[in-house]
Amino acid sequence: MNDYIWQRVIDIANHVLSTGDTVRAVAETFGVSKSTVHKDLTERLYQINPGLAKQVKAVLETNKAERHLRGGEATRRKYRDTKEKVG
Repeated sequence: MNDYIWQRVIDIANHVLSTGDTVRAVAETFGVSKSTVHKDLTERLYQINPGLAKQVKAVLETNKAERHLRGGEATRRKYRDTKEKVG
C-alpha cells in the first residue's frame, strides 16, 4: 500500500472518530468518492490498525442504524420548504 493511501486511511479514520460524520460527509471533506472512504474504513484500516478499525466500525454501525431517521428528516424539510414557497 502506498504511503499516501496509508496516511489517508488513518486521517479518515481519525476524522470519523472525532466527528462521527457519515461516509458521504467524509468523502466530501477529503475529496474522494464514497466508495473509496468505505473501502478505506472497512478493508484497508483493518490491515493497518485493527484496534482503530473496531472503533470506526462502531461509528459506522451507528450511522447505518440512524440513516432512516436522517432520510425522513430530509424529506420532511423538503416538503416543508416547498409548502412555504407555494403558500
